[in-house]
Amino acid sequence: MATDINNNFDLESDAISEVHGIKFGLVVSAWNKSITDNLYDGAYKTLLKYGAKNVNIKKIEVPGSFELIYGCKKMQNSDVDVIIAIGCIIKGETDHYNYICQSVSNGITQLNIINNIPIVFCVLTDHNVQQSINRSGGKHGNKGIESAVAAIKIACIK
Repeated sequence: MATDINNNFDLESDAISEVHGIKFGLVVSAWNKSITDNLYDGAYKTLLKYGAKNVNIKKIEVPGSFELIYGCKKMQNSDVDVIIAIGCIIKGETDHYNYICQSVSNGITQLNIINNIPIVFCVLTDHNVQQSINRSGGKHGNKGIESAVAAIKIACIK
């Protein structure tokens, strides 16, 4: 359920002035591709909007959301300042959804703890396809846009 809280996803001018020098890594799951493509597009366009250079945005694709952990780990060993993990997990008829959601969130948490390159969590964990559509450019906005702004903000922390 969406909230009526209006989260502020604008950037202060000092953060915007630093964006051109930040190197971004986007790790994108190919599972539920239409959803993750929308999230990626939202993140990518937002980074460019705020001044990121195209040459400073690196993308790798992984098979599914579980593989985001490995993809982010590999990306942390490359020349990036911040990573956005983009995935979509939709509940099915079995407990698989619970295991994948927990594993992905725990894995990314651990990478954030043990490494110095921050990872922003842009993984939808919805109960049906419509919820994912609503959060990837539909009536609830695009969480890729919000994640890009969060990535800029976290990269600017000194």
